[in-house]
Amino acid sequence: MVLPIYIYGHPVLRTDNATVTPDFPDLQQFIANLKETMYATEGIGIAAPQVGVNARIVYIDVDILAEDFPELKGVNMLLINPQITVDEESQLVNREEGCLSVPGIHENVQRHEKIHLRWQDEQFNEHEQDIEGYLARVVQHECDHLEKTLFIDRISPIRKQLIRSKLNNMVKGKVSCRYRCKVAPHNRKR
Repeated sequence: MVLPIYIYGHPVLRTDNATVTPDFPDLQQFIANLKETMYATEGIGIAAPQVGVNARIVYIDVDILAEDFPELKGVNMLLINPQITVDEESQLVNREEGCLSVPGIHENVQRHEKIHLRWQDEQFNEHEQDIEGYLARVVQHECDHLEKTLFIDRISPIRKQLIRSKLNNMVKGKVSCRYRCKVAPHNRKR
């Protein structure tokens, strides 16, 4: 089932995300829905909070970028309870990023080129891997969602000021998406 994407300003995107355990209700169905939602929205990564579930789950499929980044051919990853250690000595690289939860906005974000990733798969087997390049960027972006951080939190104050009206419109529910979305609930006067 394709789930709605929660848009900037919705509190679910800034809420703590729980560690996932084997007793997570209907885990396999949720993973299937998360993947289906990512493909339906033409994303390359998605985190559980983006579909309104505050759990530490991420799905990434970057195969579509293999023409520009051949090392991404066939790469897809389901990350449960991921933990990133940034290689502080690695190069910082600026690249444009966008996000399903912040539609219509793309900004340059500086990220480390190399990371070490630890995670569990859907059977809760432990994995770890050194990752670099564009995949490291995507993993950092998606795992930021689990830390209540959006890519726009990483841009300069001047750039953020330039997009402030677009962000304010999202908070007010004035947003246009090509996919189903949920905006922040509005407080009603009694």
